[in-house]
Amino acid sequence: MTTTQFPYALTRAGVIMSPEPDNELEAEGVLNPATVRGADGTLYLLPRLVAAANVSRIGLAEIKVADGVPVDVAREGVVLAPDRSWEHGAQNAGVEDPRVTFIPELGLNVMTYVAYGPLGPRTALAVSHDERSWRRLGPVSFEYDDSLDVDLGLYPNKDAVFFPEVVRDPDGVPSFAVLHRPSWDLQDVRPGEVAMPPAGLPDERPSIWISFIPVEEVQKDIRALARWRGHRVVASPEAPFEQTKIGSGPAPIRVEEGWLLLHHGVVGELVPGVAQQKNVNYAAGAMILDSEQPWRVTARTDAPLLSADTDDEREGIVPNVVFPTAIEEVDGALFVFYGMADSKIGVARLDRSVSRR
Repeated sequence: MTTTQFPYALTRAGVIMSPEPDNELEAEGVLNPATVRGADGTLYLLPRLVAAANVSRIGLAEIKVADGVPVDVAREGVVLAPDRSWEHGAQNAGVEDPRVTFIPELGLNVMTYVAYGPLGPRTALAVSHDERSWRRLGPVSFEYDDSLDVDLGLYPNKDAVFFPEVVRDPDGVPSFAVLHRPSWDLQDVRPGEVAMPPAGLPDERPSIWISFIPVEEVQKDIRALARWRGHRVVASPEAPFEQTKIGSGPAPIRVEEGWLLLHHGVVGELVPGVAQQKNVNYAAGAMILDSEQPWRVTARTDAPLLSADTDDEREGIVPNVVFPTAIEEVDGALFVFYGMADSKIGVARLDRSVSRR
């Protein structure tokens, strides 16, 4: 499924946001943003703001555009902070790495984010009719599937993002679909515990999964959006730049080949515990998911679309990181917003690299 003739490419367009020197909320970087459009069409960035001791909040900043390219932001404060008991522990706290998908079926912006609580990183949800007022739906719960022989709720989970359209799950039920990335190592939760992956899993490395929520249940109660079922693997590490783990990036977008999903691939040594990773390398890849069966990968990159090659991407709180998290159309062109070395936020233009026949 990998191909050197992948039909899309990324081209750097610059740095859009750097930490303010005197801003305590940004002492350890601005990174990994979501994006959202206001009712008047204004485009906003929702960056992860990292204060001292690696405490993260989610901010809001209006995106400034010049000559059709996002070039700067105007900060407008914080929209989410780790002020719930399950978003902080005795030695850690954070609401991190938001992804936002506008779902027309619901008329809502749906935010997935990482709640860095007492048992480590867990996926949580919030929804909003605008860009500023977010209603928490709480931590995600996972319906038990005996064939997997695990409770997915026990495991750290990151990189969750919703599809923008209703799809049919493998049983044909109209559903909202969400990608996520569970990890099987429980040492951070209970020292001495061993990895306990699902039964029959061919690859134990952290991989991209998909789960579903029936539309009918969400229409009855929006809180059902946080109760996921029908879990299955979409893609595991495959290419050399993905050898340690992979995870989803921005919400998938419709393209003529199906669904275009940008993702990150990681190589290097992961350090257990709450310490920031210093011996890894993150790069951006992509894959095409089947239009009707989005758990099927029809093509994927065998080399990165974007690697940590510039000083801004190589030098920072966590060196050598390119981490795509949002895609937006600006003046007819698509732009990807991505974290740079866990310190700054960059922009890259997304184009077709192979002409249509």
